[in-house]
Amino acid sequence: MRLFSADEIDAALSFPALIDTLAEAFRSDGVMPPRNHYAIERPGDKGVLLVMPAWSAPSVEKGYIGTKVVSVFFGNGKRNLPGVMGAYLLMDGDTGEPLAVFDGNRLTVWRTAAASALAARYMASETASKMLMVGAGALAPFLVKAHRSVRPLTDIAIWARRPEAAEAVVEALAREGIEARAATDLEGEARTADIISCATNATEPLIHGHWLKRSAHLDLIGAFTMEMREADADALNRARVVIDSEKAIEEGGDVAVAIRDGDYSADRIAGTLSDLCRGAIPGPAEDGGITLFKSVGVSIEDLAAATAVWENSLPA
Repeated sequence: MRLFSADEIDAALSFPALIDTLAEAFRSDGVMPPRNHYAIERPGDKGVLLVMPAWSAPSVEKGYIGTKVVSVFFGNGKRNLPGVMGAYLLMDGDTGEPLAVFDGNRLTVWRTAAASALAARYMASETASKMLMVGAGALAPFLVKAHRSVRPLTDIAIWARRPEAAEAVVEALAREGIEARAATDLEGEARTADIISCATNATEPLIHGHWLKRSAHLDLIGAFTMEMREADADALNRARVVIDSEKAIEEGGDVAVAIRDGDYSADRIAGTLSDLCRGAIPGPAEDGGITLFKSVGVSIEDLAAATAVWENSLPA
């Protein structure tokens, strides 16, 4: 059984190839059982254990089984550790033989960024040139690179609560030959952005619907509990909304919170990312207006990414 480090995953994946792989996965009949959440109580802290299985459709000639195990410990920041850590196990779909274990954090940032860019490929204006990245965590540079691979971005702004964190992302992107700038005026940047991608731990809305210009595309990733929000209900009500899965209606922040509070109705959601990839729904708003994608993360994305790393690493 092989172990794939973060560096090996980086070497095996690229945008937009992974975006294409995810599009195929969302068009397939891969199996995604509900993910399980377990509360973990520890002295002075609490955490969550998530188990996310998936496997290839029976019709696939070469199938795989995969499971991601993720821990979320809210006090890890005080220990100088990531709040989210995990691993991914890939198995042969015909025999159940374990094939590889992957760095779960690295696989997650790749597949999450690819899913957001996949949605943008369908929903964002084809001429989108200005992107605002809200948040400066591990996902930020991957989201920039993913969106940049599907739209002709020429102006990329990074905003974070700590300006030095935004500067660090700008420097990291510069080392890869990508020009970006740190921003301090969140509202001003949001009012002119073609694509706004949010990956934060915010508990109150950072993006307000009345800021968004008519053709903006809003990408919401960070709010993964009902205590978190990145955009207000006005943003949802002004936009054509697509979610990565039906789970977004009942868990995670933003959409689920607005529905719970009576500020937004689930029947206004246009559909899922699978619907987009299958051509069941159109991507852009009919009037060329605002679009919004809410991601909560689905296990078929992890399986697709792990499979891509595995197959790209096999001898020719």
